Amino acid sequence: MKYQVIVVGSGPGGYVAAIRASQLGLKTAVIERESLGGVCLNWGCIPTKALLKSAEVFNYLNHADAYGIQVKGADADFTSVIQRSRGVADDMSKGVQFLMKKNKIDVISGTGKLVRGKKVEVTDEKGSVTTYEGDHIILATGARAKALPNIPIDGKKVIDYRKAMVMEKLPKSMVVIGAGAIGVEFAYFYNSMGTKVTVIEFLEQGLVPREDKEISRELKRQFTKSGIEVLGNTAVEQVDTKGKTITVTAKDRKSGEVKTIKCDVVLSAAGVKSNIGNIGLETLGIKTDKDKVVVNEWYETNVGGVYAIGDITDGPALAHVASAEGIICAEKIAGHQPEPLDYGNIPSCTYSQPEIASVGLTEDQAKADGIDIKVGKFPFTASGKAKAGGHKEGFVKLIFDSKYGEILGAHMIGHGVTDMIAEIVLARKLESTGMELISELVLGMDVESTSHTLIRAVHPHPTLSEAVMEAAAAAYGEVIHL
Repeated sequence: MKYQVIVVGSGPGGYVAAIRASQLGLKTAVIERESLGGVCLNWGCIPTKALLKSAEVFNYLNHADAYGIQVKGADADFTSVIQRSRGVADDMSKGVQFLMKKNKIDVISGTGKLVRGKKVEVTDEKGSVTTYEGDHIILATGARAKALPNIPIDGKKVIDYRKAMVMEKLPKSMVVIGAGAIGVEFAYFYNSMGTKVTVIEFLEQGLVPREDKEISRELKRQFTKSGIEVLGNTAVEQVDTKGKTITVTAKDRKSGEVKTIKCDVVLSAAGVKSNIGNIGLETLGIKTDKDKVVVNEWYETNVGGVYAIGDITDGPALAHVASAEGIICAEKIAGHQPEPLDYGNIPSCTYSQPEIASVGLTEDQAKADGIDIKVGKFPFTASGKAKAGGHKEGFVKLIFDSKYGEILGAHMIGHGVTDMIAEIVLARKLESTGMELISELVLGMDVESTSHTLIRAVHPHPTLSEAVMEAAAAAYGEVIHL
């Protein structure tokens, strides 16, 4: 069969690209070897958030007395918690099936591989091979857990994120290797369920090492308070799985101190690795750089008619990035002229408690670039909504260019901040499109800098979003409630 667009992979990049292509009138097919929705809907973004919600509810019950409510005998049924998470994932996958039917997209089950002549061979679960031809082929094969060289994942004692979502029973103790978003979220979940958790991170900053340093310090303070042991700037030298319990040997990279930790299970959360093997890249001579497919700003490879999006390209391995790339790619294929994606304005979120959300430069990055900056912070201890909700931990930190008031970066930690970061992303987007200049020149209006636009924008009270307004005001000495 022949299609105008064939998408290999149905994750948040692939299925979104397929829907947009179909909306633009292109006959489209999606090839998927597992469940529609890919890792994100089935083994990542969605089911982990279901687990984290269960942990949050359990924490509420355990601390209900802080709200004037007495709860006796609260207990977490770990099996039911896991089953709920899987049910949410299944529902989301069924939702993608509905979207495929609604948009008249053919779903082809099997493993796709590029062959010459703008064709894709699909091998189904029975081993039968069928060849499909496409005018345009979009590769969206995603990524998988990356194993560390000296720590093989056996799926029993040393596990990856997929196994961590379907454990048969709650382990008494766990060592999490890697303190990025995946490691931090699972550390929070299992600690909340009652597991003794130790987090080990190789990089000096420790928890969430790519975030602003103040965010990392605050998260460590909250994790330590909740009973999670955090070992930053520490290298795992050995994981011995021979006995009934596991022995992890770790070395402090600064002091040289060696520590041994006994645990029931080790979660390897050292990031992800792109799925570019066995998809036919070599057959067509498609260029790669390490484990990434080389593409231009429209996601075209060096081979005409073949494109790549999502985790297999050199960008942040985030679901919303893959979706945005898929839309741009489909629109370009359809003959439109979409705006290239601004990778400097991509929000990042971590869904532990407290949550973390950020976009743009950290304070250290801005200083390293030689920019004269203003920094404003507003703690949630001064927020009426945060106090009323019982979540006083955390703060909003905004970084501005001193000369023009441009928002260089935003860094938030606290309850609900992942739902607040979009305001900053939108403000930075308006900056980049020159809307202020257009208003001033064309409409003859006096326009404030973006920093003062945030200050003057009326935020509803009481909300956590007021902290964005107050942090902006703090940078300019105008803060009211601090």
